Amino acid sequence: MRIDYKKELETASKGMIMIHDPKLLIKLIIRMIVRKLGVKHAAMILYDPDKSAYILNISRGQVGFKIPPGFTRFNRESPIIKFFMEDPYKKLIVGRNAIVQEDINKFIWREGVIRNDKGSGTVELLRKIDDQMQMLNTLACVPAYYQDRLLAVLLLGEKYDNSKFDQEELDFFSALASDAAMAIRNAQLFNHLRLEAERNKRQFLQTIIVLGSTIEAKDKYTHGHTERVTNYSLAIAHQMEKNGTMRFPESFFDNLYIAGLLHDIGKIGVPENILNKTGKLTDDEYEIMKGHTIRGVEIVKPLELAQETLDGIKHHHERFDGKGYPDRLKGNQIPITAAIIAVADTYDAMTSDRSYRKGLKKTKAIEEIKNNIGIQFNPLPAKAMIELFKKGEV
Repeated sequence: MRIDYKKELETASKGMIMIHDPKLLIKLIIRMIVRKLGVKHAAMILYDPDKSAYILNISRGQVGFKIPPGFTRFNRESPIIKFFMEDPYKKLIVGRNAIVQEDINKFIWREGVIRNDKGSGTVELLRKIDDQMQMLNTLACVPAYYQDRLLAVLLLGEKYDNSKFDQEELDFFSALASDAAMAIRNAQLFNHLRLEAERNKRQFLQTIIVLGSTIEAKDKYTHGHTERVTNYSLAIAHQMEKNGTMRFPESFFDNLYIAGLLHDIGKIGVPENILNKTGKLTDDEYEIMKGHTIRGVEIVKPLELAQETLDGIKHHHERFDGKGYPDRLKGNQIPITAAIIAVADTYDAMTSDRSYRKGLKKTKAIEEIKNNIGIQFNPLPAKAMIELFKKGEV
C-alpha cells in the first residue's frame, strides 16, 4: 500500500509540537518510522551541548544495534558528523538531502576519477562513512539542522520490502528531520527552563526558611513554632480534602507551605522587649504587636509571592466573628489559607510552653478549638484539626 507521506508528515509535525520531553519526542519519532514507514531499523544521533558531542540516543527495530541510550558518542571529527557539518562535503548531497549507502561508491568514483582525489580528502572521508554506516547497519543518513547548525542525524536501516529509498522518501525523511530538529530544540529549551525554574524554586524556599528562622532567633520562647504551624496547616488542608469539604490545586499546598513559614515574619520589626515580655502587653504594645501582619506583607513584597501566601501572612489573626485583625474580616471573607493557619497557630500557641505558663494538654486545646467553631474559627479547618487529633496525627 502506498504511503501518503504528506499526511504522515502533517500528523507527525502536529504531534511533535505537543511534546516537551526531548527523549520521549525522539522515541516517538523513531517508533513512527519503524512502525508506519516500513523501515526495519532506525536510530537518531543527537547533539548534547553538555557533553559537546553527538550521542546515539534511541535505537529501535528488529535488526541493528540495541544500544543503551547515550552509550555511543560521535565527536565533530566522526566521519558522518564531519560530512554534514562542513560545506565542501554537504554539496555532494544537494538535491538528495541524505547520504545513501548506494551513492557512496558513485561519490568515490566521481571524486577519485573525475576530480583526481584518490586516497585523500573527500574520498578518504567517504570510505570512512561507508565503514561507519555498515557498522551502524544503516542504509541512509539524514541530517537535521536548526539555524544552520547540525542538531541531529537520522539513521535508517533496510526497508521491509528490501527496496531502495527513492527521492520522495528521502525528501519526506529530510522534512521530518527538519521538523524534528525544531521540535527537539524547543523541547530542550522547555526542559532547560523547567530545570532552571526548579532550581530557582529550591533557592527561593531556602531563602524563605532562612527568613522564617530569623523570627525564632528573636523570640526564644517560640523555637520550632514556625515549622510546627506549617506542618499543622498542611495536615489540616489535606484532612479537609479527605473530609470532602474542599478540593485544592497542587499549587495551593506550595503557597500554604510558604505562608506557614512566613506567617510571623513581620515580628522582625517588633521590639524584643515587647516580643519577649512575660506579662500582659499594654494597649500601645498590643497595637505594635498587631502590626506584624501588615508589616510581614511589606517585608515579603519584593519576593512577589502568590496572593494565597500573602493572604495567609496578613489575615491569620482574623476571627470568624469579625473581631480579629488587621481588617476585621468576617466569615468567608477570610481567605482559606489564613483560616487554616489561624487554627494551626492557635493550637500550637496553646500547647507550647511559655516563660510565664506551661502549655495546655492537647485534649484541652482541642476542646478550646471546638468551643470556638464559628466564633474564632472557620468550621472547616477547625473540624479538620479535630479529626487529626482523633486519629493521633497532631
